[in-house]
Amino acid sequence: MPNASAKRAELHRMVMPGHMCPWGLKSLDLLKREGYAVADYKLTSRAEIDAFKAKHDVETTPQTFIGGERIGGYDDLRRFLGKTVRDKGAVTYTPVIALFAMAALMAGAASWAMHRSVLTVHAAEWLIAIAMCLLALQKLKDVDGFATMFLNYDLLAQRWVPYAHVYPFAEALAGVLMFAGALMWVSIPVALFIGTIGAVSVFKAVYIDRRELKCACVGGDSNVPLGFVSLTENLMMVGMAVWMLLKPAGVGVGH
Repeated sequence: MPNASAKRAELHRMVMPGHMCPWGLKSLDLLKREGYAVADYKLTSRAEIDAFKAKHDVETTPQTFIGGERIGGYDDLRRFLGKTVRDKGAVTYTPVIALFAMAALMAGAASWAMHRSVLTVHAAEWLIAIAMCLLALQKLKDVDGFATMFLNYDLLAQRWVPYAHVYPFAEALAGVLMFAGALMWVSIPVALFIGTIGAVSVFKAVYIDRRELKCACVGGDSNVPLGFVSLTENLMMVGMAVWMLLKPAGVGVGH
C-alpha cells in the first residue's frame, strides 16, 4: 500500500473527440476515492497517444504514476492499492444468483400486486416461470454460442444437433405459458421433456463421468460451472410441470 503522506498521482488517459477511455475514468475515480490528488493528463489525439506509448514503452492507456514509479493500467492500479482484480476466466455463480434474485423479486412484486402478499402459491409458481424466461433470454442472446457449449454434455443434442438450437425457444415458450397459466397442454409436456433430458444429461456428465465443464444454462459465454445450477434448472422445470398436472383445481396459475 502507498504511504499516506505521499498521496499524489499522475494519470495519463485517452480523451479524444470520438472516444473517452472508460478505464481512464475508472482509474481517475479510484484514485480520488483513495484520497489522491491527481494530475490528470489527457491524451487528445492519436499522435499524442502514440508518442506517450513510445516514450514509456507501453502498449495501452491509461497509465498511472505514483512517486515517480509507473504503476500501469487500471487492473495494475487496483493491485497496487490492495484491491481485488477479477479473473475474467474464473468460474462464478454471480450471473445465476443475480438472475434468480431478480426472478424472486419480480414474482414477489406480481404476487403483491394481485394478492397484497408475497407468500402465495402464485409467487412460487411465478418464480419458476420467470426464472425459466430469464434463463431462456440469456441463451437467446447468442443461440449459436449456447448451442456449441450445450453440445458438450446434452445427450439428445449430441444425437440430433438442431435440438441445441431448439432448446432456448422451447424453454422460453414453456416459461411464458406457465407464467400466463395458458395452454398447459403445451407447456407441461415441453417442460417435462426438456427438463428430464437435461437433468439426465447433467447428472451423467458431472456425477457419473466426472467431467469439468462450463454450464450453458445462462448462455454461451458463461463461466458458471456445470453441476448443481444446471441440474436445478432442469429439475425446476420438471417439478413445475408435475405440479401443474397434480395441483388442486383453483390453486395458483391461471386461477
